[in-house]
Amino acid sequence: MADMTGPKEYRLSKGYSYYLFTLLFLLYLFNYVDRVIVTSLFPFIQKDWGLTDTECGMLVSIVFGAIVTLTIPASILVDRWSRKKTIGIMALLWSFATAACAFTKTFPQLLIARTGIGIGEAGFAPGGTAMLSGLFPAEKRSRMMGLWNASIPLGSAIGIGLGGIIAETWGWRHAFGIVAIPGAIVAILFFFIKDYKTVELVKTVKEGGAATVKVAMSKMDIFREFIRTPSLMLTNIGFAGVIFTTTSILTWLPTYFHRIDGIPMSQAGMKTGLIMMLAIIGGPVGGWIADVWFKKRAAARLLFPAISTILTAVVLFAAFTLLDGKAQYAALLVMGVLIVAFAPAAITVTQDVIHPGLRAISYAVCVIFQNALGAFTAPMVLGALSDSYGIKTAISVLPIFLVISAVLFFLGSFFYEKDLSKVEKVELEMEG
Repeated sequence: MADMTGPKEYRLSKGYSYYLFTLLFLLYLFNYVDRVIVTSLFPFIQKDWGLTDTECGMLVSIVFGAIVTLTIPASILVDRWSRKKTIGIMALLWSFATAACAFTKTFPQLLIARTGIGIGEAGFAPGGTAMLSGLFPAEKRSRMMGLWNASIPLGSAIGIGLGGIIAETWGWRHAFGIVAIPGAIVAILFFFIKDYKTVELVKTVKEGGAATVKVAMSKMDIFREFIRTPSLMLTNIGFAGVIFTTTSILTWLPTYFHRIDGIPMSQAGMKTGLIMMLAIIGGPVGGWIADVWFKKRAAARLLFPAISTILTAVVLFAAFTLLDGKAQYAALLVMGVLIVAFAPAAITVTQDVIHPGLRAISYAVCVIFQNALGAFTAPMVLGALSDSYGIKTAISVLPIFLVISAVLFFLGSFFYEKDLSKVEKVELEMEG
């Protein structure tokens, strides 16, 4: 088994490490509440402003567009300046932008405020991923990523379910104002935590015979870290297909239930929320299975995502093509468990096979693939298909993207061990 370039024990106390994990978990949860709550507000905003489905899709896509544009600069600050300060500033920014949505009077104003949410969220996932990779023993990395990413479906479920209820009770603007508060509170705590020091970007080179020396990495060395790591590139592209699917489901499944089943939007949001809530099981269990299998076969870090993703494709195809009513909903509940099971291992790959000083940037590159090819395009593409062919036809194409992703993860598994063996070995140092 190759060295995983991670700690064998906790660098801080176990209790403090889990305290930091809790803060990151809560912030990721509020991140997704703020991001997806707009999807359960679509019918209310459409009623007030007469928007099309495509325009509603833009309210989601614009967030991911801002993330794609700024995730690399934000992640450079994370890796080269400070994880805790960058995360705290970003979280305050997206919380204030969410609150600003409550005061908008026109569609362009709401679009600008939603852009602010994306600007604030641009570097959080890479920064949190890098922080967790340094805090916990390497052999627990997938498990911790799985537990942390369980906040995504939980936050999404809360946002979707809560949005419709608040909108029906007090109006859709109040939904934005209420959910903005908790993230801002947690964000302030990040300015007072301990973290590990910024990692120097150096590499080991031979200097005559068996002697080696550390030298600073050039920009070309950094570029080569990515393009000469095929398991990383295939993982990034594979990630995009799954994110296209999950974003489409988060954005349009409430509307699907509302139109096809003829139920109120609050009920449709709750049904969708329950499906996404079940991913709380899939993420941690997926991370645990990947870690256990990894001890026996390193390629499991990508073989497991390939298997879980193809299973998700089969279940989703059955749900939207072969089933309806209660049977369809039961299949979608199973899908809710399966669809994020791939993520902990796939995210861990982006941390395992790259220089420890580039971990936030590595996941930022993954975020670009996720959002540019997946999350940014999905709401508008599905919205346009819905406008042209109906919501049922639009949503039935999603299994195709999952099949493509599964193939890419499988191909990446053939390169993972070799890529892992090439990673620079660096010992991280904690602050003060």
